[in-house]
Amino acid sequence: MTEDAYRCGFVAVVGRPNVGKSTLVNALVGHKVSIVTSRPQTTRQRVVGVATGPEAQLLFVDTPGMHRREGKALNRFMNRSAQSAVADADVVVLVTEAGRWTDADEDALARARASGRPLFLVLNKVDRVKPRAALLPMLEQAAGRGDFVAVVPVSAERGENLERLRQLLEAAVPEGPALFPAEQWSDRDERFHVAEIVREKLMRRLHEELPYGVAVEIERLAESEEGRRLEVRAIVWVEREAHKAIVIGKGGEMLKAVGQAARLELKARFGRPVHLEIWVKVRERWTEREADLKRLGYEGD
Repeated sequence: MTEDAYRCGFVAVVGRPNVGKSTLVNALVGHKVSIVTSRPQTTRQRVVGVATGPEAQLLFVDTPGMHRREGKALNRFMNRSAQSAVADADVVVLVTEAGRWTDADEDALARARASGRPLFLVLNKVDRVKPRAALLPMLEQAAGRGDFVAVVPVSAERGENLERLRQLLEAAVPEGPALFPAEQWSDRDERFHVAEIVREKLMRRLHEELPYGVAVEIERLAESEEGRRLEVRAIVWVEREAHKAIVIGKGGEMLKAVGQAARLELKARFGRPVHLEIWVKVRERWTEREADLKRLGYEGD
C-alpha cells in the first residue's frame, strides 16, 4: 500500500443460517447493525455496516442465511438478497462454525466460490472448541476445502482475533475513497433499525412459538411536539388470526413484555424517553406474495 492510498470495498458476509454472521458484523463495525437471536434466519434483508478506519473503510454486507428451501416468496427473496450481495462484493467472507461442516455449508461455499471474488473462510465460535489444541487440525481441514485467501479462526461473541481479520480484509479491498461519512455506521435509516429492534424482541420472547410470517412496519417515528420524547407506532403483521393471538398473548401480556423490552433499548439508543405503540394486524399469506414483500420494505435485488 502506498503511503497515502486509502482503501474501500464491500465485504459480503455469507454462510448458512445461524453461524453468527450478524454477531460478526456487529463486532467488526462496533455498532448494532443487525439484530441477533438464536433463531435461524433472523436476518431477512441485506444490511450494510460501515467500519471506517484510518487506512480503509470496510462495508460489511450482512446477508440472510443461504438455504435450500424456497417454497415461499420470502425464502426466495432472502436467497436472492444473499446471492446479489456476493455478486456485488469486492471480497467474500464465508462464515462457518468451528468443528462443524454441513451440506448447507458446502452449498454456501459453492455459491461464494462461483462469484470469483477473493474468498476468506472464517471459523466462528472457536471459544467453544475444547481442548484448544483441537483447533489446529480443524484449521488444516478447513483450508483444504477451497482456495481461500486466508482461513481465520474467530469468536465474534468474545471479540477474539477480530483485529487480525480486519487487517486482512483491509489489505484485500481495492484502493479508493471512502463511500460513507466516517460517523455513519449503517446504510439503513432509523425507521428500519427501530422495526428490527421490535422484531428482535418478538423473536426473543416467543422463541419457537413465533410464527414464521411476522414482519414489523413503522407507521410513525417522530419527536413529540415538545421535543422531549420519541413517538413510535409499530405494526406487527402476521398471516393468521391464530398468530395474532400468539403475539398478543393472554391478556396482552406478551405484547406488553415485548413493548417494554423494545422501549428500553430504544430509549438507550436515542437518549430520550420513548412512547411506543404496537398494534398487531393480519395480512394473510403475505410471505407468499412479492407485492406484499415490497410493500413491507423488502426490496428486490
